Amino acid sequence: MKVFFSIIVAAGLGYFLGSINFSIIVVRMMTGRDIRDMGSKNAGLTNTLRCAGKPSALLTLIGDLLKGVVAVFLARGFCHLLHAGMLPGNDTHYIGYIAGLFAIIGHVFPIYYGFKGGKGVLVGAASFLAVDYKVFLALLAIFVVILAISKYVSLASIISTAYCPLATLLMSWIVDGYSFGRSCLYMLLSLPMAAMVIFMHRSNIQRLIDGNENKFTFNTIDIGRE
Repeated sequence: MKVFFSIIVAAGLGYFLGSINFSIIVVRMMTGRDIRDMGSKNAGLTNTLRCAGKPSALLTLIGDLLKGVVAVFLARGFCHLLHAGMLPGNDTHYIGYIAGLFAIIGHVFPIYYGFKGGKGVLVGAASFLAVDYKVFLALLAIFVVILAISKYVSLASIISTAYCPLATLLMSWIVDGYSFGRSCLYMLLSLPMAAMVIFMHRSNIQRLIDGNENKFTFNTIDIGRE
């Protein structure tokens, strides 16, 4: 019962915190416009940088990272207080994946903004920073390498996200020394998070296939669509 209650609370915390879209808030404060009516119409970091400039993008980056981290830490703290660990030692690691998944869902389908949000890359990254920083660093390295080679933000996001479940399994099993069964559990919990982010990039995948996806440069006029 405690585990079930912790999962419900983690899902609620993740969703309602994830629904706070800092791209929409910051751009509206800075320009008086709705980012969802600008550029690619996506309420995410890349579109914010391209359409509203670096100060707005920086504030969006900080806000969207923080909400993922806060969601995971609050959920784990609550789960720990209830002694609702599913595994020996009152392990609350699992609850971070639940909070992270629902933070992504909240970002993509925010209740405060008519269920029209961003694509969840930043929130997903922030969630993994809080859940397992080693997985986050591994995925960040993959992202940087793919971006440097291809110059496509979307491609780097998709490929690094696709590696997320495998990185979770290997880090838990080989680096952290957890049992293979527990590591598989963490991998399975990370799968919906990765799937959600990749699904939200389906339009980018089509543009990559068609050859008309914009490449990344440090010039905000020519930066890949998020």
